[in-house]
Amino acid sequence: MNGPMPLSLASIRQAPKALLHDHLDGGLRPATVLELAADCGYEDLPASDEAALAAWFRDAADSGSLELYLETFAHTVAVMQTPEGLRRVARECAEDLAADGVVYAEVRFAPEQHLERGLTLDEVVEHTLAGFREGEAAAAAQSHPIVVTCLLTAMRHAARSREIAELTVRFRDRGVGGFDIAGAEAGFPPSRHLDAFEYMRANSAHFTIHAGEAFGLPSIHEALAFCGCDRLGHGVRITDDIEVPGATEDARLGLVANYVRDMRIPLELCPSSNVQTGAVPSLDKHPFDLLARLRFRVTVNTDNRLMSDTSMSKEMAKLVDTFGYGWSDLERFTINAMKSAFIPFPERLRIIDDIIKPGYAVLLG
Repeated sequence: MNGPMPLSLASIRQAPKALLHDHLDGGLRPATVLELAADCGYEDLPASDEAALAAWFRDAADSGSLELYLETFAHTVAVMQTPEGLRRVARECAEDLAADGVVYAEVRFAPEQHLERGLTLDEVVEHTLAGFREGEAAAAAQSHPIVVTCLLTAMRHAARSREIAELTVRFRDRGVGGFDIAGAEAGFPPSRHLDAFEYMRANSAHFTIHAGEAFGLPSIHEALAFCGCDRLGHGVRITDDIEVPGATEDARLGLVANYVRDMRIPLELCPSSNVQTGAVPSLDKHPFDLLARLRFRVTVNTDNRLMSDTSMSKEMAKLVDTFGYGWSDLERFTINAMKSAFIPFPERLRIIDDIIKPGYAVLLG
């Protein structure tokens, strides 16, 4: 082939992709939500057919408020309370990501939200991991190999974070790569969960923190300075510490922004989701491009594929349309993510050298 392949949604699907920020309970197939609700007797769904349900999730999540956005999860979590529900959702998650060209994914969920039907925390994680393994096997059989790592999330308004941190370490050799806290940011600073983060650090374990999405720089500063996180979940509000008087090269970075860039702390940016929750007003106003040009370690992520009606390919296509990126940019963002993955260094290198670089070489012509 002479020259690069034209950039389109179809060609972007062929590109190998790495995903660091995807919520299991935010990525269900609408048809699966309906079937699992029927199976477990959940009667509060807002719609009774697949298309209407998909539209409801998208519209409800489009409110511009993180709190309202989070309410949509009541319905998905409700159908993920049984071994069968957890396994199926995890299996389909791996299959759907692989079909979209994702070769490495970290998928997170909060085990404490899946105990309503008598499962223990350990059982919740075991069934979910079994589903991921089944999904990996099914994807490999379709010639779409994927590696899925699970992250365990604690809810920042609750008081179980130390318990979830211990759960993470207990399963660290069985497919759980790290720990996270999530939920409404305002009023629930990450420093409330210092005990959990100190436990993770004491056990040389990885963790990321949802910070700098709905709440500004103080949330990011705490996540880094007091909690010592490895990555920032979203981190989009780091721009509160960046002044751009004119051209990008004239940008002035404050102490926190400089630290994030100097230390190569990965930003798990989720463009569509950030617009939906009101973190940014529109995609063309998203600071992704500014941060990319300033050479922060930016990564592209889906956050919640059901609520945002999105996929990794769609997120990349939107960035291409909005900021004019080419294949080499998408490759850089993908390698940024893979470098930042919560798996051993040799495994990261293998995926970069054996899968990502050869895949983009073909697309670059």
